Amino acid sequence: MIDLSVSLGRLALRNPILVASGTFGYAKEMAPFVDFAKLGGVIPKTVTHAPRAGNRPPRTVETASGMLNAIGLDNDGLEHFLTHHLPYLKTLPTAIVGNIAGKSEDEFVAMAARVHQSRDGLAALELNLSCPNVAGGTDFATDPELTKRIIRRCRDACPDLPLIAKLTPNVTDITLIARAAADGGADAVSAVNTFVGMAVDWRRRKPILGNVTGGLSGPAIKPLALRAVWRIAQLKAVPVIAVGGIASLDDVMDFLVVGASAVQIGTANFYDPTASVRIVDALPGAVASLGATAARQVVGTLNT
Repeated sequence: MIDLSVSLGRLALRNPILVASGTFGYAKEMAPFVDFAKLGGVIPKTVTHAPRAGNRPPRTVETASGMLNAIGLDNDGLEHFLTHHLPYLKTLPTAIVGNIAGKSEDEFVAMAARVHQSRDGLAALELNLSCPNVAGGTDFATDPELTKRIIRRCRDACPDLPLIAKLTPNVTDITLIARAAADGGADAVSAVNTFVGMAVDWRRRKPILGNVTGGLSGPAIKPLALRAVWRIAQLKAVPVIAVGGIASLDDVMDFLVVGASAVQIGTANFYDPTASVRIVDALPGAVASLGATAARQVVGTLNT
């Protein structure tokens, strides 16, 4: 029997396979396709303090081995999430990790405090410090001191929930940000959010996305995400949840071996909503093939 359970600071999961925020809706949309009981956890769409209409369309464009999105955090706001989406989410037989984004440091703290009041049903809270598709969206996770301070203040405002810091790859040295997140009290970091990119229609001499730039995700970014996770894991300062181009069992095992304790399936959900469940089913065999009896035994075992 292979033990797939993992621990990310204070967050315990039945297995290391989560689905990424922004790619799984609020889970209800995926109910016809996914056995939620098989997942390690679900991270619903990012919510902001007030409702947001998001960016003007077009909001997505397919690229070679990936996609660009500039949704702009379209959502109905935190109160709507707590009263309309969380009641359904907490009935699901898996860990639910909330995800919030603030316009300012103070707003992050206020939202964390509000989540703490209604935390029943949540296993953890992911702080989206790194959305590239809103004004100032990546500013928080590009500054180590600001990252540390936001996490520390959110930790104080929301003491009973494990905190995960979602980091941007659009920095010179992501390890500085990861260490700052650890020093601020994060239970784990998610690495990485999307890479800023753009697409143009040269015949019209126009950008394709309404926002001009967007976040690149999908298989194209996997080698870059893999390196980022490997570098953060080498710090041995904070558990890492890998995000970026993960669509297969081999992708998952690659990230575990370089040091990720868990992974998030993202863009793959759009074209194969059953991917996460199939990966979970195949994971015990892959772990056993390395001579291990538990998923955590293969974490960080890369030979260099």
